[in-house]
Amino acid sequence: MTESLGFLLSDTSRLLRRRFDERARTSGASVAQWRVLKILYRHPGLNQGQLAEHLEVEPITACRMIDRMEEAGFVERRRDPADRRAWRIHLTDKASPVLEELQELAAELIEEALQGLNSEQRDALMDALQALRNNLTNVQEGKEAAHG
Repeated sequence: MTESLGFLLSDTSRLLRRRFDERARTSGASVAQWRVLKILYRHPGLNQGQLAEHLEVEPITACRMIDRMEEAGFVERRRDPADRRAWRIHLTDKASPVLEELQELAAELIEEALQGLNSEQRDALMDALQALRNNLTNVQEGKEAAHG
């Protein structure tokens, strides 16, 4: 291999994010906001710390993102019934059309990125990437279990 796997994956991911961000700006959302919307769609009611973990950012950064998205009307904070000090983050109805638009943009971009690959190649690529993710997830979980 002339390029390392890590560099190739990182560069591809960076280019996908950049191209998506260029397209998403027309909807008024950034890649970061898209990620928040998508994560909350998949995991409604996360608290700020959990959302920060999913985003791989510091909790204060997540807080600022939530503040901006709350001002825009895309998310709302609700008291955690189990902890009066905590807030759960939920999507609002206003987020649904933006999320749908961004999902369409993402699907178009992915289709462009996969141009020239037939269905078997696409399936093989997805299988390989899922195997890599599973391997890396299992390695991390194994280390966490070993270190208590």
